[in-house]
Amino acid sequence: MEYIIIIISAIFVNNIVLAQFLGICPFIGVSGKVETSVGMTGAVTFVMVIATIVTYLLQHYVLIPLGITFMQTITFILVIASLVQLVEIMLKKVSPSLYQALGIFLPLITTNCAVLGVAILAVQKDYNLLESVVFATANAIGFGLALIIFAGLREHLDMVNIPKAMKGVPIAFVTAGLLALAFMGFAGLV
Repeated sequence: MEYIIIIISAIFVNNIVLAQFLGICPFIGVSGKVETSVGMTGAVTFVMVIATIVTYLLQHYVLIPLGITFMQTITFILVIASLVQLVEIMLKKVSPSLYQALGIFLPLITTNCAVLGVAILAVQKDYNLLESVVFATANAIGFGLALIIFAGLREHLDMVNIPKAMKGVPIAFVTAGLLALAFMGFAGLV
């Protein structure tokens, strides 16, 4: 039951983007097309889950035993940066079209505070390794869900007659706000 609560909470109630406001840069930047959003979701999911596993192990088997937990943030950032480089190399080989479509946003996963935030939150919530993996996976799904829904909404908005002053970023922010309000409807679930 604990795992179900973690999953529902991370995806709907405490969505990493819409409730905790982490990962806004890729949320706004990559959400122009659903196809690109799906690719970004896959990359972020891979990095978020692997980073959470590696940072959990580093935290519990290196930082805490050596008494250097003050190095947590810089250590986690280095792990995430290394994993992003790995994903970039893999995408370049496996899917050059997705690599081109993501463009500058792929290296931005390194600075995506959602990835770092999930790794730190998993440690702060004192989850065990399995709970941390479930938490990271659910947050990645929540990030992807919000990103893909938002991308679909933005694609539809491109076909609608919008006042000139609201085109582009202004209507994107209004839409993101409405999406966040919609997700607030799940607040009583957990």
